[in-house]
Amino acid sequence: MSKNKPNSVQKGGSPKRRMNFKVLGRVMKLLFKFYPVLIPIVAVCIVTSALVSAIPSVFTQKVMAIITRYLDSGDMNWSVAKTEILPLVGILIALYVVSLAFIVLQTQLMAYITQGFLGKMRKKMFDGMQNLPIKYFDTHKHGDIMSYYTNDIDTLRQLISQSLPSLLQAGTIVLTVLFIMLYYSIWMTLIVLLGVLGMFFVSKKFGGGSAKYFIRQQKSIAKTEGYVQEMMNGQKVIKVFCREEQVKEDFNAINVELCNDTMKAHAYANALGPVIMNIGNILYVICVTVGGLFLLLETPNLSIGPFPYFHLSFVIPFLNMTKQFTGNVNTVSQQINHIVMGMAGAERVFTLMDEQPEVDEGYVTLVNAEIAEDGTVKESRKHTGKWAWKHPHSDGTLTYTELKGDVRLFDVDFGYEEGKTVLHDVSVYAEPGQKVAFVGATGAGKTTITNLINRFYDIADGKIRYDGININKIRKSDLRRSLGIVLQDTNLFTGTVMENIRYGNLEATDDECIKAAVLAGADDFITRLPDGYNTMLSNNGANLSQGQRQLIAIARAAVADPPVMILDEATSSIDTRTEAIVQRGMDKLMEGRTVFVIAHRLSTVKNSDVIMVLEKGRIIERGNHQKLIEEKGTYYRLYTGSFELE
Repeated sequence: MSKNKPNSVQKGGSPKRRMNFKVLGRVMKLLFKFYPVLIPIVAVCIVTSALVSAIPSVFTQKVMAIITRYLDSGDMNWSVAKTEILPLVGILIALYVVSLAFIVLQTQLMAYITQGFLGKMRKKMFDGMQNLPIKYFDTHKHGDIMSYYTNDIDTLRQLISQSLPSLLQAGTIVLTVLFIMLYYSIWMTLIVLLGVLGMFFVSKKFGGGSAKYFIRQQKSIAKTEGYVQEMMNGQKVIKVFCREEQVKEDFNAINVELCNDTMKAHAYANALGPVIMNIGNILYVICVTVGGLFLLLETPNLSIGPFPYFHLSFVIPFLNMTKQFTGNVNTVSQQINHIVMGMAGAERVFTLMDEQPEVDEGYVTLVNAEIAEDGTVKESRKHTGKWAWKHPHSDGTLTYTELKGDVRLFDVDFGYEEGKTVLHDVSVYAEPGQKVAFVGATGAGKTTITNLINRFYDIADGKIRYDGININKIRKSDLRRSLGIVLQDTNLFTGTVMENIRYGNLEATDDECIKAAVLAGADDFITRLPDGYNTMLSNNGANLSQGQRQLIAIARAAVADPPVMILDEATSSIDTRTEAIVQRGMDKLMEGRTVFVIAHRLSTVKNSDVIMVLEKGRIIERGNHQKLIEEKGTYYRLYTGSFELE
């Protein structure tokens, strides 16, 4: 699991911190890494447009001062307006045009940056996911994983495209207006700041509640999507056992939890805006009242500018600045809540990205080989159809071992969880060309053994050797290239039948794919499809029967042409008549290969060189069919029907 675990939030509790600044810093670091030039340009655009929007109050004050001065003297005329007022208006219009240009540039760049950033993040997530061990997918709901790519990424979109730019813009305006207000009147500014302190106190109360529930909301969304995905996959089972009502009740409970978390999160967040706005209105009234008293009493202003008294010419501009100041403080408060929600999604995204990849310390690789008549093996740059293990040694020498498919397990112990052993002292010797069958009840450990051979999991104790080489020394990708696997659960991908068969060997020609399909017994039904081998498959081959999907999976393994085959209930979904056809093809496929077969149908393992009977993770019987029948043990009882597999 990841070392960077998300903050835990228990029901009724509170998050460890309101905003995860470490996660925010990581988002910003990635933004600057991906767009080192564009991000500063966007920041300049935002700050510039914010400054321009704050400056009009200064020009308004200057215009008011001119008008007040000439009204008092009674000398107001068009010449004064043209020479003193119109230039100020012209400058103001020019500033707004500049601001508009910066805003347009900012929005265009942010659209490019946001979508580009999300695209890069999805790629990093997906690339990293391909390097995760099988254990991760066995222990996490697929719907929950999908939520990373949808809801959590969407919160990042809102964070980058809306929340952070709005926060920077509002923060710039707040600081700019604050300095202008101080320039005009320290006393009045102190009154405004006292009101803002009240706003922050309210924001803290409401923001803490919304942060807690926004984090819960993201987890509830993932839980809901995971359940929906699970139920979609199990629709046939649900209907067969008439569990529709039970499923509805279970979903309702999960949905209510999501609704409650979302409702509470948005209840806090939505209440914050009106509360802050009304505090701002109250503050505005107070400023009007106090400003009026200052005018009447000619109270000293204590400004840092050239104004000894609070003058009528900047009453209206100051009040406008008060509105602008409190409005942007409100924006800052609201954006903090949105940032908290974005951080909740970003934290989950980083949790996936930080998952520890599958460890591979192997250094023995698989290479094309030329094998001389005397058995000498050397590496070839051409595809020869022969393979060898390239084994570098600590002294700098290289040795080459022909890939034959000799697989041996010595006293292997294994458990999926620490302290819970499921395989005990398992030893298996599969010589090249042998067919080894595993028989036993469900949960006896048959599939687990094959998972260890291809290193989906690593053993706790013992050794596994492949052509005499410890498989821990073999690079996993090369090890798995030498193995062909046909699983009980068939997975087909969106594409043509031909493309699905070629998935076993991307360099295979159409003729080689067709030959593999003929070998597997799939050619007959494929040629009867509307477009034959060019028939499109989707939704895991929903337009095919289970047996037909299995035949394509067998053809896919055949075109890979590996020296070792693992058949995990490969014919379990095929009817008896089709099985006879497939079995003939399988016999041809298995010629000269080491084959591990897992089957409940004992008729499919009858011709195996070695049959191993497992019980509770231990091999209790081994031998060929005839020997085990003569021993009249568990296998004999299974074969004669006096005892059935569970």
